[in-house]
Amino acid sequence: MSPAQETAPPPTARELFYQAAPAQSKPAPPKKIASRPKPPAPAPSQTAGVAPPTQVSAPGGTSPARSTDSTAVHSAVPIINASERTAPPLGLRYSIVRLVDGKMVEVSPYFVFHAGDHIQLRVQTNAPGYLYVVSQGSSGVWTPLFPSPKIANGDNRVDGWHTYILPTPDYEISFDTQTGTENVTIVFSREPVPDFEDLIYSLQGRHTQPAAQTGEPAAAPKPKGMIMMASVRIDDDVVGRLHANTRDLIVEHVDSATPADSSGDKKETAVYVVNPSGSPDSRLVADLHLVHQ
Repeated sequence: MSPAQETAPPPTARELFYQAAPAQSKPAPPKKIASRPKPPAPAPSQTAGVAPPTQVSAPGGTSPARSTDSTAVHSAVPIINASERTAPPLGLRYSIVRLVDGKMVEVSPYFVFHAGDHIQLRVQTNAPGYLYVVSQGSSGVWTPLFPSPKIANGDNRVDGWHTYILPTPDYEISFDTQTGTENVTIVFSREPVPDFEDLIYSLQGRHTQPAAQTGEPAAAPKPKGMIMMASVRIDDDVVGRLHANTRDLIVEHVDSATPADSSGDKKETAVYVVNPSGSPDSRLVADLHLVHQ
């Protein structure tokens, strides 16, 4: 192992999130990375067996991760051995946006909200999968925000690199005068979570199983007049069980103090959550606690 491999820091959650990005959708690397100084050329007798720089890759053969540190070669420090991965790390990016002077602005998850504040939740995944978002208000009742009959006809299968705006693009969550903490749990999985999904769709009277799982033609799409999602009730125990086997998640909070991403000029206020295992049944869970005073 070279000295660079021994000292380089491990990839951050944000870098792992972008390892799965298609090459054409990845932001251009900053000049410092693109024009990384090359070491002096060794004598011909020393070059045998030395791989050219273009052969450096991230674990699993993916392109190098998007970096917040232009001096580190993060692709040389895998979290999990490439031979143990069957897919890139499964990742989720979410941000809270607040209505300020007619514009939706990203705010910290630690922001303290007050009566009259209006917010939305924006969620993006780095792979296709199944998304579930439930919220718990001051009443203690959990209700689904996603799937929603107003988004994708109530289907909870999502595409990677698409931003989903919750509750809906034309509706915000409003804080009233009752103070407390609003809890939100986001679940993203490569495969459906059957018990949870069946509960959410219980008023349909059946569960729609993807064709990819059964090997048979997909069932009829969920009807547009799906259900009144707010009428579904979910217990604390059900939400608690969703956290099973998600102990090794990597979480990174990104804000204005975080170095810009690899495009060199973008700042953001968001949270990245990554399951680095690369297993076909990967799942991750993110918990938000929105303080309302």
